[in-house]
Amino acid sequence: MLLDAGCKRRVVIHCCTVEAVAKEMLSRITDADPELTMAGALLHDIGRSVDHSIMHAYIGSQIVQAEGMPQELVDIVRKHTGAGLDEEDVAEMNLPPADYMPRTLEEKIVAHADNLVSDNRVVEHTHSVEKLRNKGADRGADRIEELHRELSRLYGEDMDVIPERIGQYPDLPLARRFDLL
Repeated sequence: MLLDAGCKRRVVIHCCTVEAVAKEMLSRITDADPELTMAGALLHDIGRSVDHSIMHAYIGSQIVQAEGMPQELVDIVRKHTGAGLDEEDVAEMNLPPADYMPRTLEEKIVAHADNLVSDNRVVEHTHSVEKLRNKGADRGADRIEELHRELSRLYGEDMDVIPERIGQYPDLPLARRFDLL
C-alpha cells in the first residue's frame, strides 16, 4: 500500500523500522492486538505520499479509510504523531477537527514506536523529546515522556534499551523483500 500510494523508499524504510520497534514492544506487551499494531506501524506514514507536514497524519487516515481499512487502523494513522495532539495543538496547527490523542494500547504503541525512530535509526525517546523542546513544544515533549513511562511499565523496563536490544539499524525483512535495502 505504501508503494502504491506513492511513498518514497525512505518513508517505506522508516515505516519498516517503526514496525521492527513495535514488534519488540509487542514481545513484552502482550495485551495489544499484534496484527492491528503491526499494520498501524507499517501504514502510519502513508500520508507522506501526499504531504510532509503535520497534516500527513490526517491525510494518511483518509487514505487508509478510502481503502476500506478498519476504523481502528484509521485511528492509529491519525493519532500517531508524537504522543498525540491535544485540542490546543489541533487549533494552533490548523488541523481538521478530530481526535488526535492515542487512547488504545495499539495507538500508543505505534505512536511511541515512531518516537523511537529517527529516519531509519532506532533511538532513545529523549531524541524526540529534545526535538520538541527545541521547538518550544513543551506540552508535546511532556506527553512523550508520560507515554514513555506508561509503556515502559508495561514492557517491564525502560524502553530506551530497545536500540541496544534490536540495534540502531535492525533487520528489516519486509524492506528486503521489496528490494528497498
